[in-house]
Amino acid sequence: MAEGTKTVRVKGVAGVRTLTYEITVTDGVQTDKKLVSSVITRAPVTKVIVVGTRNEPGCDPNYSGKCVPIASDVDCGGGSGNGPAYVYGVVKVIGSDIYDLDRDNDGYGCD
Repeated sequence: MAEGTKTVRVKGVAGVRTLTYEITVTDGVQTDKKLVSSVITRAPVTKVIVVGTRNEPGCDPNYSGKCVPIASDVDCGGGSGNGPAYVYGVVKVIGSDIYDLDRDNDGYGCD
């Protein structure tokens, strides 16, 4: 899978535990409560999320989330930059921000 993509491979499910108690009642009032058994009636299933790590050819490895093309200059699509290449959507800076897409230095470009 491409870097920055996520897919749920296995949906997680909560387990169920059944508790059985012995309750003692004296003159209509509960006076004692003892746990007799504790049985897992449905085992929990762990949620599995697959995260892509493959860097697509032609995409700059300094960014993830969207393909930032390798070019002499890359600007955010829809902005005031003059290209010659553009990226559309938010990208995470995971290396050097060589195209200066993260102007506010929050780790994300074109946001």
